[in-house]
Amino acid sequence: MSQSLIKNYVHIVFSTKNREPFIDTEIEKELFAYMISICESLESTVIQIGGYFDHVHILCSLSRKIALMKLLEEVKSHSSKWIKTKGEKYENFYWQHGYGAFSIGLNEITKIINY
Repeated sequence: MSQSLIKNYVHIVFSTKNREPFIDTEIEKELFAYMISICESLESTVIQIGGYFDHVHILCSLSRKIALMKLLEEVKSHSSKWIKTKGEKYENFYWQHGYGAFSIGLNEITKIINY
């Protein structure tokens, strides 16, 4: 085969530090859009993104050019710095150190999207 074909679909979940409810309606849409732009800049296509006040879910196609750990490092570090610029109430924002990442089969994507 003269070219590489890789389809790695990953469901990623991570929380705010101490599960603090920082992801409110004031910042949620802009935060998710910012995270999508980070993923896209790393050639990892976001299929769906969402979450709640204290955590984020990202379903994406992981680029063959980047390790999962590097993607999460970039998303979490850049978004954390960005959030802190959004006002006093976000100045103590941090993501937790860990994350969950689960491979998803192509046939399972529509089930997750429709959940």
